[in-house]
Amino acid sequence: MNTSKTFRHGQILRLISDASISNQEDLRRRLAAQKLRVTQATLSRDLQELRLVKTQGGYRAAGLPEESNGLPSLARALGEFLLDIRPAVNLLVLKTPPSGAQPLAAAVDAAKFPETAGTIAGDDTVLIITPDKKSRESLQRRIESLVSRRA
Repeated sequence: MNTSKTFRHGQILRLISDASISNQEDLRRRLAAQKLRVTQATLSRDLQELRLVKTQGGYRAAGLPEESNGLPSLARALGEFLLDIRPAVNLLVLKTPPSGAQPLAAAVDAAKFPETAGTIAGDDTVLIITPDKKSRESLQRRIESLVSRRA
């Protein structure tokens, strides 16, 4: 998958997690507002590749549980974007492909883990801050558990 496609997929996931988007034209307009111009055919392929389906509440991941707030599940975001987990005392660093950090950080935030003091997302890195090493270890086990279930 090339970088522009990865970036576009990340933006689509971010957009559907931020708002209820009921049709492809609305999604296309929102992408265009971010200077991402896509054809209807490309958008249809993207939706299919991301396994998104149209529901009464807008687009969401097919066959996967939806969080109570409408966001795609953390397990899906981890499967889609996580490349590596790097612990550092009370910090957990999640590595993603370019443009994958924002949607992954949004999913982490939506999961509302009690161990998380906060998250910071760059382009390809999510930094999760925990109060102490014990909390980081607990959170790391929870995230690794979600990843192993999807494997």
